[in-house]
Amino acid sequence: MTPRLLGVLAPVVTPFHPDLSPDAGRLIEHCKWLLACDVGLAPFGTTSEANSLSVSEKRELLERLVAAGLPRSQMMPGTGCCSITDSIALTRHAVSHGVAGCLMLPPFYYKGVTEEGLYRNYASIIEAVGDQRLRIYLYHIPPVAQVGISLALIERLLRDFPGVIAGIKDSSGDWENTRSMIDRFSRGGFDVFVGSEALLLANMRAGGAGCISATANVNPEAIGKLYADWASPDADAAQARLNEVRTTFQKYPMIAALKQTIAQQRSDADWARLRPPLTEMAPASAERLQADLTSIGFSPEPTTAVAS
Repeated sequence: MTPRLLGVLAPVVTPFHPDLSPDAGRLIEHCKWLLACDVGLAPFGTTSEANSLSVSEKRELLERLVAAGLPRSQMMPGTGCCSITDSIALTRHAVSHGVAGCLMLPPFYYKGVTEEGLYRNYASIIEAVGDQRLRIYLYHIPPVAQVGISLALIERLLRDFPGVIAGIKDSSGDWENTRSMIDRFSRGGFDVFVGSEALLLANMRAGGAGCISATANVNPEAIGKLYADWASPDADAAQARLNEVRTTFQKYPMIAALKQTIAQQRSDADWARLRPPLTEMAPASAERLQADLTSIGFSPEPTTAVAS
């Protein structure tokens, strides 16, 4: 039986070589560090620059992660694409490698699509993959996709595909929407993750499953500790501290800022590279980011050794 995936996951940033090809070696190293910090892996998410990667690149990178011995029980790769055939291919490939789940965007290119169209998209993928191990985590990110996943659509998918629709990542930033998902569906085993650690404590107190957060790439231990200790008397103070770090990163283009910070963590300038159309931070912006992080006492140095 596919294990239930709970806790904190990072939409793992994707490093690139100078020729802009994905750097599997650096990716594996980063994933090992995250796992050592008790953070799971959600490669090919928004923060991963997933929509700048081809189907073949994603397949090869997942194969490299599995071959490196990283636990598939801690993997939730993104497999949702605009093309339904690409979604099927990536999802089938991920399931064949035994991952715990697939994080699935709606087809986001066409705007104003009907709920029926979105239902048919997900239903067609599930039926084409046709594997009882499949666990789909819907990905609701209307600020970026501009195509949302309604409560009515979730209800219909849960009714028709029980056990397959396992949960959702709600990156709407709308806590009332998240709470409605928990209240309506969590008792049936539908796991609700928030898309930012800023809502982690509220999510846990309401019965949520954890968070899938971009800043888990650089602040994994602290976020993981709040997940583990959310019922402790110090939880509100810990949440406030996480919010301070998150707010600082949100002042800058998020992916560029995370990669710049990892480059400093690793003393490895190649980590700062992005694939066009995204661009690296200008030196002056990178200096301001570092000054802002220093001013709040956030050290970008890893505190846990990379797992062997």
